[in-house]
Amino acid sequence: MIAIDLNCDCGESYGAFQVGDDEGILPFVSSANVACGGHAGDPVVMRHTVRRCRELGVAVGAHPSYPDLYGFGRRVLPLSPDEIEDWILAQIGALAAIARAEGVELRHVKPHGALYNVAVRDHAVAAAIARAVAAFSREVALVGLAGSALIAAGVEAGLPVLAEAFADRAYEADGQLRDRRHPDALIVDPAACVAQTLRIVRDGIVLAVDGTPVRLRADTICIHGDTPGAATRAAVLRQGLAAAGITVRAPER
Repeated sequence: MIAIDLNCDCGESYGAFQVGDDEGILPFVSSANVACGGHAGDPVVMRHTVRRCRELGVAVGAHPSYPDLYGFGRRVLPLSPDEIEDWILAQIGALAAIARAEGVELRHVKPHGALYNVAVRDHAVAAAIARAVAAFSREVALVGLAGSALIAAGVEAGLPVLAEAFADRAYEADGQLRDRRHPDALIVDPAACVAQTLRIVRDGIVLAVDGTPVRLRADTICIHGDTPGAATRAAVLRQGLAAAGITVRAPER
């Protein structure tokens, strides 16, 4: 039987600002990447999100970023690797304290936005993130783009790693995600999300925007929760995986 983890980025509201449809998408995933104050997420939102994940049996992970609330973590900030390490550790610690209060232990860490994208290629940044995770716990998995420097850094740091692919993002022929500045960077058709995911999970292939087949191995599939129609896409994706005989479950520790 084939099994795959299905994760979503969530808890990205802040104060009076509502972002995403967590209530709509969380019932369909097995793991959640919870924002922890860098790009979004305040203590109230973090605690509510962790509590909801616990109720649904969804594994909880930290989703740290550049300290960039104004830009939602999608801008590259001029921080040194040591500064990045400290910022990541602080964000993990904030969420871990709230999670522990709710009887939940963190299972993974997945960087957000610009930090994630920089760590795909920049070994110094990837190593800084891995050091922060290792300083917190060597039992917590590091999530990164399949085949990226972030996965390599996690292995070098002795961490469990989870190679990630995306249901709702377009790929370039070199295996990188298509930049969000392009109008076709996001895949919004639920059927197309299902087709891409099945190809990744069953065949180990994703088709790039130019039609090039790109080989990859994925432990977890991400579907974003901050785009319109996310809950519908998640529901259709979960149904499509079940129809194909694929079990959705969080990775074992």
